[in-house]
Amino acid sequence: MSKHAGKVSGMKPKNMKQTYKDLLAYINVYLPIVIVALVLAMGAAVISLIGPRQLSEITDLITAGLTGQLDIAAIEKIALLLVTLYVISYIANYVQGFIMATITQRVSKKLRRDISEKINRLPLRYFDSNSVGDVLSRVTNDIDMISQTMNQSISTLVTATTMFLGSLFMMFITNVPMTLAAIASTLIGFGLMILIVRHSQQYFGAQQKALGAVNGHVEEIYSGHNVVKAYNAERGAKETFDQINDDLYQSAWKSQFFSGIMMPLMNFIGNFGYVVVSILGAVLALNGDITFGVIVAFMMYIRLFTQPLSQFAQAATSLQSTAAASERVFDFLHEVELIDEKGKTSQLENIRGDVEFEHVHFGYTPEKTIINDFSVHIKPGQKVAIVGPTGAGKTTIVNLLMRFYEINSGSIKIDGIPTTDLTREDVHEQFCMVLQDTWIFQGTVRENIVYNVEGVTDEQVEDACKAVGIDHFIRTLPHGYDTVLDDQTSLSAGQKQLITIARALVKDAPLLILDEATSSVDTRTEALIQQAMDHLMVGRTSFVIAHRLSTIKNSDVILVMDNGDIIEKGNHVELLAAGGFYANLYNSQFEEA
Repeated sequence: MSKHAGKVSGMKPKNMKQTYKDLLAYINVYLPIVIVALVLAMGAAVISLIGPRQLSEITDLITAGLTGQLDIAAIEKIALLLVTLYVISYIANYVQGFIMATITQRVSKKLRRDISEKINRLPLRYFDSNSVGDVLSRVTNDIDMISQTMNQSISTLVTATTMFLGSLFMMFITNVPMTLAAIASTLIGFGLMILIVRHSQQYFGAQQKALGAVNGHVEEIYSGHNVVKAYNAERGAKETFDQINDDLYQSAWKSQFFSGIMMPLMNFIGNFGYVVVSILGAVLALNGDITFGVIVAFMMYIRLFTQPLSQFAQAATSLQSTAAASERVFDFLHEVELIDEKGKTSQLENIRGDVEFEHVHFGYTPEKTIINDFSVHIKPGQKVAIVGPTGAGKTTIVNLLMRFYEINSGSIKIDGIPTTDLTREDVHEQFCMVLQDTWIFQGTVRENIVYNVEGVTDEQVEDACKAVGIDHFIRTLPHGYDTVLDDQTSLSAGQKQLITIARALVKDAPLLILDEATSSVDTRTEALIQQAMDHLMVGRTSFVIAHRLSTIKNSDVILVMDNGDIIEKGNHVELLAAGGFYANLYNSQFEEA
């Protein structure tokens, strides 16, 4: 990653309106029950608004009782009504909270599942330009942000709106002059809140994006920490991280700062409203225009009136973060997928292994072609070696054969059937593959070897391991073939490679691809593996990419590639006799000998 790869400029969601439309469409199936929850939240808020008026009546009854007979029955009746209302309000809040928590987790689960499935439908070229850490951030951080907003902010916003409008209505029917005074004292709060929300909006999108950049960098450096240490690149990695981390700090600090000042600001406005209502109420009470109970009611209504202001602000900032997170999630879900192949009926059965490239052209980007008019016919059972300098297009040919990428023009045929007429799954089923970069997942040795192949017996697993010379090592592990391979199990690069080769042996597919399969093992182990590979290749069409030319001397056909073209073709003896590019390459590896 370059030093500026994680640089994120302050930005807000490109289209907040469209983002929310996408989110609403996504949760459409849950909308009826969500509406029920929001109605319950509104109902609980309305019940809370009735309380101050009833307390006003109790206050007036008690005040009247100070100079006359206290109406205990009326007070008890109002008190019982208040208890009943507050119990109903509690139950409504509990039910709506339960509903929203349930729906939120179901939506989060569905989002994670859809992203996981989406990853399998994306072309590999997407991951050429997007870091793994950024994709992981969408699965974790962005979905968590959406979850928190759905669980808290939406119901809070509905409750706050109901409280705000309801308390305003109740104040107006209680006393107009005091209501106008309360509104005047809170107008400044509205103005400041709108100003802050508009100014802070840009930082929430930057915060989510910078978080993805941090995850991407950490994942990249951690996975290659040995290389970083070997090259003494810790300082450079730290500088890059510090830069990305500073971007996150700046955007997170600004967004959280503006979010954090909302509550103190709204508390000030609320307290200021208390003062205004208390002074005006005292004047009106002394003049006999209102009762003391009205002042008590207004003291509560002013709190119910100003409290939603801070809730509006918090919900607004949360919704902005959610818009940024949702945009990243739905941008990923809307990425162009691999073409749907459900309508394809061609299938490969009992294949012979005849492979033909006809005038294939390909480039990872439209402006740069890597493979130029590549044509070759490989007969069934032949062992084909592909050699050439780095960047010649060797691995690209294998990627195209496996349909990891789609060719720009031309055709690739297996037993006369173009691979584009077959489903990718059918093409992949015909190959067993061993790559230079080993992949071992957390599971037992047996599970790693049998990976996604059904009906494999223990004897077949052991035979495969004996063939590649790793059976003895596996039996020295604490639980043999049932040893779990994880961070606590130490395997060398060569041992990992041997396990992946055994995995290929177990799959026993008719076509074989070896991409630098022996590059991580010593010479003696390489010889053992070569014997196993020679046995495996009998009767199978095999493609071998190798830099060690000694490992491909017995190949039936050697394709020498340079700049995306086949520049020489023949077997080892023929190419040496020709004295061309291959002969120079071979002799350069063994000139000392």
